[in-house]
Amino acid sequence: MKYPNGKRLNTSQNTMQAKMGSVFSNRGMTLEDDINATNKFYLESNKAIIHKKPTPVQIVKVNYPKRSAAVITEAYFKQASTTDYNGVYRNKYIDFEAKETKNKTLFPLANVHEHQMEHMKSVTDHGGICFLIIRFSMYNETYLLEAENLFYYWREKLSGGKKSIPYSDIAKKGYLIPFHYQARIDYLATIDKLYF
Repeated sequence: MKYPNGKRLNTSQNTMQAKMGSVFSNRGMTLEDDINATNKFYLESNKAIIHKKPTPVQIVKVNYPKRSAAVITEAYFKQASTTDYNGVYRNKYIDFEAKETKNKTLFPLANVHEHQMEHMKSVTDHGGICFLIIRFSMYNETYLLEAENLFYYWREKLSGGKKSIPYSDIAKKGYLIPFHYQARIDYLATIDKLYF
């Protein structure tokens, strides 16, 4: 291939570019972007209906410098949000939170709030499928951790234990989600194995 500069790459350059491509292929993409693209694919292929929940905001002040350029200058959250995503898959309610961390050795539980934990517990108590998707950006690895496992670490935290989940525990108890082209973060493949 003679792209982008019109010159043919030699074999050693091809090998080096392929190695670098695999390391940097997902750079610049956020976990949220990947999940949104995955959910769009699920919707378009009629596999599931899962959406990002809107954050309830109360707009207080708007600046109108001209009619077509309104700018919100002051707004407040109406209430604490629950989790990031919810929807329906195979007649089951799906609800999950997505978090990204640059930490190499652990996932800080400070990234999850008490009201989110209460919501997730309520979802599981009512028979819904609830989980956490965690991306360790330094490793470019994304895991699905079932809510029940998250509850265990949360109880430990509340009783004076660790305030984080070790990376090694997430790698053992969680499920690595490989990156794909269309369904970038194909978490439903893991849900199929766990629940169906």
